[in-house]
Amino acid sequence: MNKNEKWLEWAIELQSLAQAGLTYGKDVYDRERYERIRDISAEILSYKTDISVEKVKNLFCNEVGYQTPKLDTRAAVFEHEKILLVKENNGKWSLPGGWVDVNLSVKENTVKEVKEESGLDVTADRIIAIQDRDRHNLPAYAYGVCKIFVLCSVLGGEFEKNIETTEFRYFNKAELPELATEKNTKEQIEMCFNAYYNKNWIVEFD
Repeated sequence: MNKNEKWLEWAIELQSLAQAGLTYGKDVYDRERYERIRDISAEILSYKTDISVEKVKNLFCNEVGYQTPKLDTRAAVFEHEKILLVKENNGKWSLPGGWVDVNLSVKENTVKEVKEESGLDVTADRIIAIQDRDRHNLPAYAYGVCKIFVLCSVLGGEFEKNIETTEFRYFNKAELPELATEKNTKEQIEMCFNAYYNKNWIVEFD
């Protein structure tokens, strides 16, 4: 996070401290203070982003328990040395993936996301990398995210109409389309190519 986004770092820390206090604090007056700290963190985000305080609270302040990063899986599916990308409704392209559902494992979620966004049935074979999103993707988010890149193999299937994507295609490394860089960058996709070619790939992690 660069110096110009220090305000976001402060807001995130305030939110995390407040959430921990609300989880473990017993004194009613302390809990009121933690609630106010959480409100301040939401007000900071609202002021800097022009998003309503109510929406910020829904996105940023609705969790309970000790605050931990969210998990995001991204599937690297190859065919004839090209990588599968799905076209999102905004016209940009990404690796199939999304938030890990609370009732699914990382492997199960990877398979599910590929099926939902591309219609393909795959197996999730190897972990490529576990990355701290804040170190690799922009814009900065108001919560931590661990991105898990998974190498997959195709079993079959075909594209199915859905609410998230409009098509899928395979691309080689030199012909990547406009990417949804908040989800995956050129460097991250190149990393997936490197893992695909290297059978002795060692998992990268931040």
